[in-house]
Amino acid sequence: MRILVDERGKKYLLKDEEFHTNFGFIKKKDIESCKVGDVLKTHLGREFRVIKPNVNDYIKLMERKCSIILPKDIGMVIAYTGLGSGQRVLEAGTGAGAAAIYFGNIVGPEGKVYSYEVREDFVDVARANISGFALENVFVKFQDIKGGIEEKDMDLVFLDLIKPWEVIEHLNDVLKIGGYVAAYTPYIEQFQILQRVLKKFNFSQLNTLECILRDIEVKNRGTRPKTRMVGHTGYLTFARRL
Repeated sequence: MRILVDERGKKYLLKDEEFHTNFGFIKKKDIESCKVGDVLKTHLGREFRVIKPNVNDYIKLMERKCSIILPKDIGMVIAYTGLGSGQRVLEAGTGAGAAAIYFGNIVGPEGKVYSYEVREDFVDVARANISGFALENVFVKFQDIKGGIEEKDMDLVFLDLIKPWEVIEHLNDVLKIGGYVAAYTPYIEQFQILQRVLKKFNFSQLNTLECILRDIEVKNRGTRPKTRMVGHTGYLTFARRL
């Protein structure tokens, strides 16, 4: 898998076909023979660098039919739960597959990710995206998680659902001792209910947080926070089975 990066830093997923942009076109034969590190020129003389995409590059360019969880939020999930190589993840609410791809990339070939999704069109897109990133440890299931969970001994259960509290009663049978449940919810009322249900089923170390991201602008005349920022996306609730 390769991508092209233009002089502005804009990225393009590379296919074995003639490449067209407003900077000109690159011939199919040049695309087919290029290697990572090469610089390709369009017929207008504009340069594009060939690179191998990392997980963030790929997710930004892949197909989607819905909004996806952003790196700032998935990074908090990975950091707070200590997710690592060889671990097992259960997800509900696959969407376009972004979180599943992040998890699959983190747990590596020795780990496993199982993702439940109720919309067939999302399942098709997610499976294609996961295959496109060459992950063989991520399995998308066209199934409602409320109908029953087959997997056991999970290190992390990640819920991206409208009503995540509806499955909490089953998670003590799914999670390992010491395993985490993490939920992404856009509204305060959702995590209020979720926290009450988590307490009812004896989960520990309950915590809800919000990650606000603001870039810094560096110019010759001075340095300051950018006027635009990635503000509220969702609340992240964490709990642990102890």
